[in-house]
Amino acid sequence: MKHFLLSSIAILFLSNSLFAQEAHFPIIKGFGGIYEVSNALLPNTNSEYKIIVDLKTPQQDISGLNSGLNNVARMMNLHGLGGVKPENLKVAINIHGKAASVILNNASYKKRYGVDNPNIELISTLKKAGVEVYVCGQTLVSHKYEDSEVNSDVKFALSTLTMFTTYMQNGYLPLVFD
Repeated sequence: MKHFLLSSIAILFLSNSLFAQEAHFPIIKGFGGIYEVSNALLPNTNSEYKIIVDLKTPQQDISGLNSGLNNVARMMNLHGLGGVKPENLKVAINIHGKAASVILNNASYKKRYGVDNPNIELISTLKKAGVEVYVCGQTLVSHKYEDSEVNSDVKFALSTLTMFTTYMQNGYLPLVFD
């Protein structure tokens, strides 16, 4: 009984200390909060990371952040927490398919969905951190989005396919967020 009680107290103490951690935002401030983990494999701080993100995660809640887009912030913050300098983290995002609504400017998003676009500030913060944010041109056409409806922080790609082949040819590694 004494052993059980001591084990329970130890587990409770460890659980509370893990859950009591504050989120960190070393690169993307205010988005993609992450937590320290002891004795974990860390990224190589001397490497340059070149990543092309395939973002097709649908917007689950029209008034909340797109989870895939927030994962880009998490991925960058995790590298930062691991000691990678922001200048050694080259990231491009290709947004397409069911994720496309995140690229709408606020007026267009509000007109279509009745609420402000919750992703505007995140996209702006990512761009300020050096992330190149693209939307697939083929997706724009298939969703009947006009160029004038696209957030000014978002660039146009001919297609997801050509963007990936171009970036991969330039040494970028693909990361897919479903």
